[in-house]
Amino acid sequence: MLSSEDFKLVVQSAPLFSIDLIVLNQKKQILLGKRKNAPAKDYWFVPGGRVFKNESLSDAFTRISNSELGQPFNYRSATLLGLYDHFYNDSVFSENISTHYINASHLIRIYLDSLLSLPSDQHQDYRWADIDTLNQDDTVHSYSKVFLNRLSIA
Repeated sequence: MLSSEDFKLVVQSAPLFSIDLIVLNQKKQILLGKRKNAPAKDYWFVPGGRVFKNESLSDAFTRISNSELGQPFNYRSATLLGLYDHFYNDSVFSENISTHYINASHLIRIYLDSLLSLPSDQHQDYRWADIDTLNQDDTVHSYSKVFLNRLSIA
């Protein structure tokens, strides 16, 4: 695990690799959390997190889903929606330090949304948003909409 100072240097110098979890329920809604921290503070955003050095994608996916959704999900049961650049003018460290993520968005289909035990570490609140109206909602960050054209809802 990196110290805060080492992580700050990484944020200033290199892109971060992250996984977003697009949790879709049977009502064609995706789960959003209202972010507590920069970047994207106070926006509704899909859950997710960064991958650590020497951590496999499968292990990272399980860890991130457990910490963001309150239960582990299997990487093989998710669908990769694509890779996306996320560029922010700020970071968790400062308004003057930009952040660049390379993000792998993964679709997780669930059928009993009440089973999630959502933690409050990164998000101050949660809600389900209809995918049909998500593009018109300005309170949802644009990076939580980039994958919409890749969703195939059957």
